Amino acid sequence: MENAVLAFFYEGSIKIGTLAVSTPGLREGGLGTSSVLLGGKYLIAARALSERVAAIYHKMSIVSINTKLSEGEALRLYASLFDKARSGPGTDSASSKD
Repeated sequence: MENAVLAFFYEGSIKIGTLAVSTPGLREGGLGTSSVLLGGKYLIAARALSERVAAIYHKMSIVSINTKLSEGEALRLYASLFDKARSGPGTDSASSKD
């Protein structure tokens, strides 16, 4: 997609969860804006992941989280999976930190 990035984090079958949107900062390192559009669970994790995606790709991001994990555990796991997916095949950044 040319102007945005969509990221879905879920367990089991695909389901929309807490939905957050974020825009990147106007300057390098500048803070963007974010908001939760739908959902009342995992508010912090959804916003944090959305802001991270927007900052990395310099595009608007929409992130959905649907999980049974605790919010802190979900944020750590999904941020790690995002970094691993972004770094490409053949790299294992998550396990190299252990």
